Amino acid sequence: MSESGREISMEEAQEGMVLARVLSDAGGAVLLAQGAILTAANLTALRRRNVERCHIVAEEVTDPAAQAHAEQERLHRLARLAVLFRATPPDSAGAELLALLQRYRQGSGA
Repeated sequence: MSESGREISMEEAQEGMVLARVLSDAGGAVLLAQGAILTAANLTALRRRNVERCHIVAEEVTDPAAQAHAEQERLHRLARLAVLFRATPPDSAGAELLALLQRYRQGSGA
């Protein structure tokens, strides 16, 4: 993980954010490692220790054209699966494979 990201105040920090850099106290002791996910408990502890700022992984800004292209490509791949498995009987291992591949292509995992 790179040390990029953006610096925010602890008031802005929220559960689920990921640290882009090691978070140390004033004495240099490591409080949280780079890549740590902020939780309610560690946010409370950090605020109690008067930690004022942290660096979080910046959220990606998605390009609408790239998003549209990715969606078009996903639909194309799903259509290709339908063609490849068009002769597959519904109660076969091939049908199960098709269902798994479709879920994978739709981004919902297997």
